[in-house]
Amino acid sequence: MRLSQRAQRIEPFYVMEVAKAASARALELANSDSPMIFLNIGEPDFTAPALVQEAAARAIRDGVTQYTPALGISALRERISDWYLQRFGLHIPARRIVVTAGASAALQLACLALIEAGDEVLMPDPSYPCNRHFVSAAEGRAVLIPTHAQDRFQLTAQHVRSHWNARTRGVLLASPSNPTGTSIHPHELASIHQEVKQRGGITLIDEIYLGLSYDAQFGQSALALDEDIVSINSFSKYFNMTGWRLGWLVVPDVLVPAVERLSQNLFICASTVAQHAALACFETASLAEYEQRRAEFKARRDYFVPALNALGLHVPVMPDGAFYAWADCSQIGAAQGIANSWDFAFAAMEHAHLAITPGRDFGHASTEHFVRFSTARSMPELQQAIARLKRWLN
Repeated sequence: MRLSQRAQRIEPFYVMEVAKAASARALELANSDSPMIFLNIGEPDFTAPALVQEAAARAIRDGVTQYTPALGISALRERISDWYLQRFGLHIPARRIVVTAGASAALQLACLALIEAGDEVLMPDPSYPCNRHFVSAAEGRAVLIPTHAQDRFQLTAQHVRSHWNARTRGVLLASPSNPTGTSIHPHELASIHQEVKQRGGITLIDEIYLGLSYDAQFGQSALALDEDIVSINSFSKYFNMTGWRLGWLVVPDVLVPAVERLSQNLFICASTVAQHAALACFETASLAEYEQRRAEFKARRDYFVPALNALGLHVPVMPDGAFYAWADCSQIGAAQGIANSWDFAFAAMEHAHLAITPGRDFGHASTEHFVRFSTARSMPELQQAIARLKRWLN
């Protein structure tokens, strides 16, 4: 059977290959005194709060399970609009909010609506691999621009000026970012958008970790800059609803009809049960619980990153959001006779019984030197992980 060129362009998602190997090794260690600790997947260890679970059960019990409008139920779009006002002081009208089947659907809809065959989209290297594949699936080309610690591993306005050409359509950013947990400084983000806008381009920004910001100078939505910005968000990370597959997209008014048509044809609608459950995310008790959890994620970061640095696994930029640590393993790996981060990840799995993610997925700019740790696990697990690394590496 002949595969499409589109399908052949999509690289494997290597983090899942590592996860598969870790799961197999975990079965072997299940009854040992040193079971596998999983710090490889970016998924909160918290589940949806009680009010959210109860709302889902109520929707099922009451038979509220039919199709919804492609843009999402009005009540949820209004709740999201209110959240932008309460959390960020932004007036984002509900008519510009499109509820989607996860942030993945939001990215796909945005790319299909805005990218033509042959268009180039500028992205930082390293960055989340699926984002560039959404561009590719829309027949565009992701242009990965090497970034460094002094850039916070993010694009800058100078990058945009230097790499823009006749085929460039715009930029796809993420703030905070996966894998680095770093955000773009607000002044730099404004400069980037200005460079893009004056060239007639588009600014797409993945803000799925925006709720998990820990530094006062960051944590503001890019939507504060301009109504032309397209923002992708999700209920997965801050709202702890990964498997519910629910997200949203904020678009300019002019883009709503096109996104609606695409959504009608590709998805019909996001999960009805998940939408009704998500209404309860914005109850006062739920929001208080989310803020307590955000504080816990920050405490984990504040413990884990200095502990990695002390072991020689240097984290060049302190993550200001999300739940990741992007650590340089090249020096400590060389001392162990390990050539690159891929081999380091498998060695950690074997010797420390610790599953982590090698940099291979996230780009090409020195990613062979880096591994990503997820700190979305309990504090006791993180402490045990550091103890195991210490025993192995020392």
